[in-house]
Amino acid sequence: MTNARVWLITGASRGLGRAFTEAVLAAGDRVVAAARNVGPLEELTEKYPGRLVPLPLDVTDRQGVFDGVERAAAAFGRLDVVVNNAGAMLYGMVEEATEEQIRAHLDVNFFGAVWVAQAVLPYLRAQGGGRLLQVTSMGSGGGMATVGFYGAGKAALDSVSEALAMEVEGFGVKVTIVQMGGYDTGLFTTGTTTTEPLARYQPLRTEMEAMWGDAVTPGPGTAAPVIMELASLPDPPRRLIVGSRSFDHVLEMDQAQADLYRSWEHLSRLAPG
Repeated sequence: MTNARVWLITGASRGLGRAFTEAVLAAGDRVVAAARNVGPLEELTEKYPGRLVPLPLDVTDRQGVFDGVERAAAAFGRLDVVVNNAGAMLYGMVEEATEEQIRAHLDVNFFGAVWVAQAVLPYLRAQGGGRLLQVTSMGSGGGMATVGFYGAGKAALDSVSEALAMEVEGFGVKVTIVQMGGYDTGLFTTGTTTTEPLARYQPLRTEMEAMWGDAVTPGPGTAAPVIMELASLPDPPRRLIVGSRSFDHVLEMDQAQADLYRSWEHLSRLAPG
């Protein structure tokens, strides 16, 4: 147990966070598992006595995050790997979303992740290094109807994480943007806030729902081995797409974007800037 790493995983009670927590414990490491509701973690606490510390945490509460990270660091004396995973879904068209829904969504998916990063960095820096895995999405490179605000939050986190990686690398802290593919995490059910639909968007909504409905998504546990290996790499990548089909899809989207730029290159080059 002397070589066991200490992980802090947010959103650990369900979905990807739960799968990562289970994999880490099975590997012999220790976990501070943070979630709004830590009740579902009780069975793991009993199964792995002394190696799992449940941490009630609302990532939207900045001071609460800093206080929680202090308790997390004290639980096992250090933090080696932080998985910034807590998230939610706002489902609906851009015009339909209320100010309250938009702000609440970004409070979790963007600001919450920023608060966690800010809170853990002093501990990682003081101990001379550590890993910070920023969980975003394979779709963060472009918006898509009905999930525009989800993509916006993840895109913002992508950009901030790129900057953060440059800022903290000199302290031995390695940041990786983990672009998750589609997994059966319950995000579209228990983790979803839905807008009040406007009739004018119903044809497009029906089209998008049919597309989502046809998707076959693997269980979150199938992604856990990738995270375990990523956290063990001596020189991890700044970005990693998790999912074979998602990898192909991201490359297709990137190529389509490059093709679009090229098709309008003549107009872009009219300006000297």
